[in-house]
Parts: sequence; structure tokens; C-alpha cells
Amino acid sequence: MKNVHTAPAPPSSISATRRYDLDWLRVICIVILLYYHVGMIYVPWDWHIKSAEKSEVMRWIMIWLHYWRMPLLFFISGAGTYFALKKRTYNGYARERVTRLFVPLVFGMFVIVPPQIYYERLFNGVQFNGYGDFYRTVFDFIPYPKGSFSWHHLWFVAYLFLFSLVSIPVFRWLKAGSGLKFMDWTERLVARKGGALWYALVICISQVILQNFYPDETHALIDDWAYFTFNLLLFWGGYILVSRPVFWQMMLNQRRIYAWATLSTTVIMYSLYIAIRFYHPAWDDVWWCDLLWDINSFCLTWFSVLASIAYGHHYLNRPHPILPKLNEGVYPFYVLHQTVIVAVGYYLLKLDLGVWGGFWVISTLSLVLSVGLYWLIIKRVKILRLVFGLK
Repeated sequence: MKNVHTAPAPPSSISATRRYDLDWLRVICIVILLYYHVGMIYVPWDWHIKSAEKSEVMRWIMIWLHYWRMPLLFFISGAGTYFALKKRTYNGYARERVTRLFVPLVFGMFVIVPPQIYYERLFNGVQFNGYGDFYRTVFDFIPYPKGSFSWHHLWFVAYLFLFSLVSIPVFRWLKAGSGLKFMDWTERLVARKGGALWYALVICISQVILQNFYPDETHALIDDWAYFTFNLLLFWGGYILVSRPVFWQMMLNQRRIYAWATLSTTVIMYSLYIAIRFYHPAWDDVWWCDLLWDINSFCLTWFSVLASIAYGHHYLNRPHPILPKLNEGVYPFYVLHQTVIVAVGYYLLKLDLGVWGGFWVISTLSLVLSVGLYWLIIKRVKILRLVFGLK
């Protein structure tokens, strides 16, 4: 087994042009991501700074979150692309992606990410004559971990930027000719009970094939084509399943099916984990056990995403005065949060706070600082709005 790190009205009566539930889910997911990354300090998996004390309970929670959090964000991003393309030409969309994604990525690689590497090096005993002494190493352009050049958590932004551009021909194809026939076929499939669940088969086949060549999840693009394809398929799935309002109602009606599918694969995952961890450790190196874990995990990912979208639409598709503010701030919050966590964690791990005390103190302080930096500085300075991808 591979180690794992991370009563509504119908849609038409709410809004035919905006899915508020997707905005709410994006905000919820990225806030959870902050707590997930703080949790990485207290579980056995590799991360930038580590506590000597570990939590088995936290590890169990994060095993499940690893298969849900980023896939849901890629699905929502694909769904958002559909709505973006309703207002823009393809050329305009591509230019907007450069401004909103590529510019923050470059800025982040030279400004936001380096402090994470700096604190990680200090944590591991490397000495520098101040931050400036370290920062010069960034311009050696030696990839992390040997060097100091990396996109770290901004791999999500890099992949999303590439997905947006390479998918334009796919989105064009879906709007005419054989693409429309494919969409009609997809509509008939999704209308069947549990029909949308079958997309997991496409994901599984792609991963079983590609993981023979690219077995590890690296986030480094050039050696990460299995995981790249995995998330690209989720991105496409999000675009397709919001592209027709009839899909919204179909998914809403079948939400309990998606919930049971998620529960079933979750039970299988934890049962397999318990069997390997406590009863049959040798299974960890057995090929069929690896395969079973992977296939079940891919299915769990897709099923949990469908359940989240369906139940989100059921309960969250409501406007609220605070939602536009949250929706604007969540992207710079994402760009900032991991650097803030590493910096805060570096200093607080020197105190004897324990696992859960440290977790909650680091989480709360990181949340407050990330929100404060956005609210007090970033949103009010035009050049910072640009480099953080804000309009």
C-alpha cells in the first residue's frame, strides 16, 4: 500500500447562471486545506517541518481527506471554467488565465515559496547569514529539494493553468458535432441510477496504465503524468457535469446513491488499512493489495466528489452578502496559507504545546494571519491585487 501524505429549490429557481454552492464548497475546501497542512506537521508523512510528537487519530482523518480535498477543487475549477466561458471568448479566457494563474504562480515562486524553504532549512539545522544569504540560492534555479527553486503548494495553480489551456480544444469539441453527441450520450448515462459513478472506470484505467511509468505523486509535472492526468480528468468531469442544467437535477436526485458509494469505498479503504497496519504487514508489499488500494481510492475520490457536489447543491446553493467577499479572498488565502503555516510552525514547535494544543494554536494563528494579510494589505494595494490574481 502506498503512503498517503493530503430543503432547496430546484436549480432553475435559484440561478441559471451561477452555482452559489460551488463558491461555498471552494471556500470550505480551501479552509479545510489549511487545517490539513497543519496536520501534516503531526503525522508520519514527509513535510517541511515536523513535530516529534505524532497523532494516529489525525493520520486516520487525513488519509480520507487526501483523496477528497484537491480532487474536489479541480472539479470545482472545471465547473467554474464552464461559467467563465459563457462570458468570454476562448482567446479572452486564455488571456484571463495568464493574468489570474500564471502571474501569481511566477510571483509565488520568487516571493511566497522561498520563505518555506528557508524555514525548512533552518529547522533541519542549515545555517545562513540572514534571509538575504539564503534568498540568493533561489536564483541558482536548482530544483527543490537539492536547491531552493520550487512552486511547492502552488503546484495546484501551475496544473490548473495548464489544464485551462490544453482543455480549450476539448471544450470547443463538446459544443458541436460529435462533441454534442457525446454530451447527449453522457446525459443518458447520468440519468440512470448511479450512472455518473461509471466515470470512475475511466479514471481507474488511466491510472493503472500510467502508474506503471509514473508511480509517484510528485507535483513536479515532468515526472508526474499519472497524477496530472488524474486531476485533468476531474477538471473535465467538473466542466461536463455543470454544462447542462439537467445534470444538476439528476445529480441532486441521486445524491444518496453517491453518498452510499462514498461510504462503501471508505469502509473498504479503512478495512484494508487496518488489515495491513495491524494484522498483515507483509501485504504492504503485495502487488494485488497495492492494486486494490489504488482502485478503491480512485473510486472513493470520484464518489466523494459527486456526493459533495450533489449535497452541496442541495444545501448550499444560496446567495449570501458575505459570499462574494469570501469568494474573492479565498484565492490569495490559498497562495499565502502554507508559507504562513511553515513560518508560524517553525517558532511554535519550539514550545511544549503537545499534539492537539500545537495543532489548534498553529491553525488558529495561521488562519488569522492569512486572513489579516489579505484583508489589511493585499486587497487594498493594486499591485498586490495583480500578483495575487485578483481582478
